Amino acid sequence: MQVSIIGSGNLAWHLAPALDNTDFAVREVYSRNPAHAAALVEKLYEGQVKASLDFSTSTSRIFILAVTDDVIEDVVQEIILPADAILVHTSGSRPLSVLGFAATPNIGVFYPLQTFSKSKKVDFADIPLFIESDNKETEKVLQKMARALGRDGVKITSHDRKALHVAAVFASNFTNHMLLLAQEVMKDNSLSFDWLKPLIAETINKSLSIGPENAQTGPAKRGDFEILDNHMIFLQTDPSLAEVYKIVSQHIVDRYHT
Repeated sequence: MQVSIIGSGNLAWHLAPALDNTDFAVREVYSRNPAHAAALVEKLYEGQVKASLDFSTSTSRIFILAVTDDVIEDVVQEIILPADAILVHTSGSRPLSVLGFAATPNIGVFYPLQTFSKSKKVDFADIPLFIESDNKETEKVLQKMARALGRDGVKITSHDRKALHVAAVFASNFTNHMLLLAQEVMKDNSLSFDWLKPLIAETINKSLSIGPENAQTGPAKRGDFEILDNHMIFLQTDPSLAEVYKIVSQHIVDRYHT
């Protein structure tokens, strides 16, 4: 079954080659930036750059929107699909209904729960894949595509997928931002960020092993307000960072001491 990819960002960069190594061969890649599409096509066996969103003569059956959330509806309005096409988006937060005005009844969602960067290789066999469709045949196709990548697709509703995405933002994006703030504190004080790496690794491993509720430590968990006040004094030259520290610390205090 042939596939066309719309988009050339981080997800497309990994998903297209992964599918191309299965029975779901990627034949076309469209991007608003043709140079980016051409770079992705270089990673495929027989893929070609598609110059427009007119896929009316395409031999593909599946059309995957690997684009940013805010342009999905624009693409749906512009794309021209062949008969019996399956159109899916890959968003964690947008509902299935965002594809409701597509010129095909075969719509679905194919959401890989992972953070993607072009420079970091991933194995889709290790990534939870979530699928949604109100069309049984489309659901079967998406399940086959998930299995081709190495694991069963998990059926999920739009509401639950949004909750999953919110949780993922806390677990991934916010966690990474905290590491960035820690790195900046170290750098501003001429200290090595490498010193924190064993602590970071142990924190994540412990949280996954015994659960985040049981893994929590630190002055806020202990209710050590003298240390918290001292840290706030230390951060007074950076009000925005001090505000982050205060809000997070207060949230921990409220959870464990109220």
